[in-house]
Amino acid sequence: MSEEVKAPGAGKRPYDGTRRRLKAEATRRAVLEAARELFVQQGYTATTIADIATRAGVASDTVYAAVGRKPVLLRELVETSLSGSDHAVPAEQRDYVQQIRAAPEAYEKLTTYARAVTQIQQRLAPVFLALRDAATTDHDCAALWVEISERRARNMRDLAADLRTTGQLRADLSDDEVADIIWSMNAAEYYVLLVHQRGWEPTRFTQWLTDAWSRTLLTPPS
Repeated sequence: MSEEVKAPGAGKRPYDGTRRRLKAEATRRAVLEAARELFVQQGYTATTIADIATRAGVASDTVYAAVGRKPVLLRELVETSLSGSDHAVPAEQRDYVQQIRAAPEAYEKLTTYARAVTQIQQRLAPVFLALRDAATTDHDCAALWVEISERRARNMRDLAADLRTTGQLRADLSDDEVADIIWSMNAAEYYVLLVHQRGWEPTRFTQWLTDAWSRTLLTPPS
């Protein structure tokens, strides 16, 4: 009589962590959305981890496990608002950046970027203003504010250099000046002034950015 000896674990279905991963992602989104609502509504300083946990319907320990402390929560909100996804995406990997670099004409590059700025600020502006206010009293938030501002300035210098390759930028403007002009007008504060306070439609804001940048930065057509 022969006996068949099975290896340990033979016949068992392999472990599938998909359900657990999806649950963790859903929890993370709920925590971030709760933090976003509270930071915008009542301010960063006044919001506690317990408040966020209650709004998200989880325990406080789950907030820490899913995302982290308050400064990490705010950073994640800024990064995901910039990226337009559940996780941070480096600027060079974002679709609109690749479209800008592929466009042959400066006007097309500026139009694409103006459209992207409007879409980003619809997500980012309320969060970024909460960060600005928190930066006045919180060291971590102040450091994040400076980091994001300087990163945005570096990205605009890259954009200016890319625009220069078209041969259509004004010769009397340096790349640094071009970058500073775009940097000042893609800020959350600028969007809030015109869209939130003056009641402009986002489409009008996009058209204004495109027109203003084109008239200011590009060589007039002959």
